[in-house]
Amino acid sequence: MKDLFGKALVDYQNGNYVEDIITSTTISDDDILPLPYLFRDFKTMPLLEQKALELAHGKVLDVGCGAGSHSLWLQDKGLNVKAIDISPGAIEVAKRRGVVHAEKKDILNEKERFDTILLLMNGTGIFQKMDRLERYLQHLKTLLNAKGQILIDSSDIRYMYEDDCASGSYFEVLKTQRTYYGELDYYLSYKGEYELPINWLYLDFDTLKAACTNVGLTCEFILEGTHFDYLARLF
Repeated sequence: MKDLFGKALVDYQNGNYVEDIITSTTISDDDILPLPYLFRDFKTMPLLEQKALELAHGKVLDVGCGAGSHSLWLQDKGLNVKAIDISPGAIEVAKRRGVVHAEKKDILNEKERFDTILLLMNGTGIFQKMDRLERYLQHLKTLLNAKGQILIDSSDIRYMYEDDCASGSYFEVLKTQRTYYGELDYYLSYKGEYELPINWLYLDFDTLKAACTNVGLTCEFILEGTHFDYLARLF
């Protein structure tokens, strides 16, 4: 990994903001990810993220913390927060912004226990592929204290196949896919450099709920977003 995401965050933190991150997937064209958005405050966060932060309690693990915006808000509310990310640049920025406990770490290497685990900004993405989903859920379950919770968001991207379904239902086209339709390759570029593609998973709620049942977790629908997205609580 070249850590272009981290490099972009460091540039912004250092006042060297000259361009944004460009992202795309196997089913979508180039899109701009504005760097200021990654440094947003609570008031400018989507409603799903605001709700998740309001529901957080106790000792919190912020998975894929990025620039640390969620962790900082929780810290200000007096919560004990640990922020982790696989991006060295992200962790550097989170620390510089004031996140007390930030560490470069993959979630599968985490061993501590928490009352709340946050996976936001399409938190199911870290599961990568359907055949890894239950392994991740089982591990997350081991990190929960008694009465602990996982707050996670995702999107049902079935709508993105709409153009392919003009003559029939979504499902007729989706049935032709060799893999689950939410399994995508995610591409990122910054300042003319291209990151290695990563596997990224979008999950519809029913699929997430079924996987949770298989590993002994309860999956509760919390809130619907503005564009096919949702927030769920696992416990």
